[in-house]
Amino acid sequence: MPRALETPERVVWARNTAATTVCPKSFVTAQSMAWLEEYLVRRKLGQRGIDGLGAREVEAFLILEHELAEVSGGPSTVRFNSGSAPRGRNA
Repeated sequence: MPRALETPERVVWARNTAATTVCPKSFVTAQSMAWLEEYLVRRKLGQRGIDGLGAREVEAFLILEHELAEVSGGPSTVRFNSGSAPRGRNA
């Protein structure tokens, strides 16, 4: 449809500082859904350590934690650490 190419792009999704002109659903992969589900399960069960996780999982979980804190309006605190026990504020 040549006429469709003439119309200006419009934002179809926006939140805070992110926006896209294409459907964001196409950016969600099976792997990102798996990380999201694992993050939510680990959070629900109180599993905070990073032992046994790969670097990509740790990075995904840290991003999710940061985004959740930003949406909640609270400070961005890192819940995942190298041990399985929660660490103190000054640790």
